[in-house]
Amino acid sequence: MDRLLVSAAHKSSGKTTLTLGLAAALSAQGTVVQPFKKGPDYIDPMWLALAAGRPCFNLDPYLMDEAALLRMFRQPLAGAGMALIEGNKGLHDGVALDGSNSNAALARLLGAPVLLVIDGRGMTRGVAPLILGFQAFDRSIRIGGVILNRVGGSRHEAKLRAAIEHYTDVPVLGAVADDARLAMTERHLGLMPCAEVAEAAAHVAEIGRIVGAQVDLEAVHRLAASAPGLPQALASALPEPAYRHGDRVRIGIARDRAFGFYYPDDLAALQAAGADLQFIDTLHDQRLPMLDGLFIGGGFPETCLDALEANSALRAALHQAIVGGLPTYAECGGLMLLSRSIRWRDRTAAMVGVIPGDAVLHERPVGRGYVHLQETAAMPWAAAPSPLVRGHEFHHSSLQNLDPGLRFAYRVTRGHGIDGAHDGLVLHQMLASYTHLRSATGSGWAPRFVDFVRQRRDAAAECDVRRDVALPA
Repeated sequence: MDRLLVSAAHKSSGKTTLTLGLAAALSAQGTVVQPFKKGPDYIDPMWLALAAGRPCFNLDPYLMDEAALLRMFRQPLAGAGMALIEGNKGLHDGVALDGSNSNAALARLLGAPVLLVIDGRGMTRGVAPLILGFQAFDRSIRIGGVILNRVGGSRHEAKLRAAIEHYTDVPVLGAVADDARLAMTERHLGLMPCAEVAEAAAHVAEIGRIVGAQVDLEAVHRLAASAPGLPQALASALPEPAYRHGDRVRIGIARDRAFGFYYPDDLAALQAAGADLQFIDTLHDQRLPMLDGLFIGGGFPETCLDALEANSALRAALHQAIVGGLPTYAECGGLMLLSRSIRWRDRTAAMVGVIPGDAVLHERPVGRGYVHLQETAAMPWAAAPSPLVRGHEFHHSSLQNLDPGLRFAYRVTRGHGIDGAHDGLVLHQMLASYTHLRSATGSGWAPRFVDFVRQRRDAAAECDVRRDVALPA
């Protein structure tokens, strides 16, 4: 499998735009590109999936053990001609001092050459020691080429190329000029999801044309093709996930402009565990379909306050269903939807009201980064496979005016959660948290939730049978 990892010298070098452009340009030439994103992220993968025409999967050396990470890389490769992995932050950045969860460590594990993006602004001859330092820092990582980004013109490009060619052995595969057409729309929490951007597909195509015209795509192909044979763990066949046939449950998924933070492997894990997924538009649907369970992921409900508040019919249906015992799992934005209200800037809007508290957004993040959790006796699902549950959070909101005496499914040992010490509100048959989980990281949340939904459905059916038997003839 041809493969390469696109990384950068530091954060905000433009690697997301260039990776997006490479995926679009290579796809336009007929290459089937399978995109991946390193680390926890929902929005970059949406854009990469749009550019490549295939779902983008996240590879996270901090949340996933090596076996899970290799499986995640191997499973979607069927039919692809190239695996294109976008790193996060800089090549050697990561949580661990030893670099074990860095982009470089991921490249080493996957045997992927590195295409290094360098922001050329304010730099000429100094680009050479920068590259030499990256090479010397870890010689087990192969930097197979560089792309110069935000170049200020032909004279600037010539100086950068001359320094690199004279002092290093790393080829320059492209130089992309500073261009307003490459700009990506951002807002308070970073890049805007492509579902909210008008003409997103046309914008991606234009980025692909601009990047493709300034990068040697044949050289990129050669670099990806120079990757060694897949490690045995990657080349070996992987078993198909199993579930109990004939014992399926119906799980609703809130997916629309307000809620779109779902990992495709988690949705696949729900299906593999026995769930039939039914998607719900919280902005327009007036009622819920027949469901056994409900999953409301993260997103940006604060940007859709008017539409969410106006859809009083669905808010009432959600309240009635959850209070009535519908097994529900909500993450971050989903937790905000289920609160009494959301306040953002000078606007407060009524929400579902299952959670006795109000979501208030702040200018700075309240919780950001990786989270470590320990489950409490209040956890309604079966116990996690490991006593330490890892996830991630990124929220500018906090829950205020919470009723006292609430039960929490988690103790937070790293991160913030709801109050700095707890996360995972448990009410009725609902679990709502700021933490985002991934089933592939060892939490096993998807099959555990499906099993919980199945148990509650079967228990309700048994109660109905007993009640019918007890009725007089």
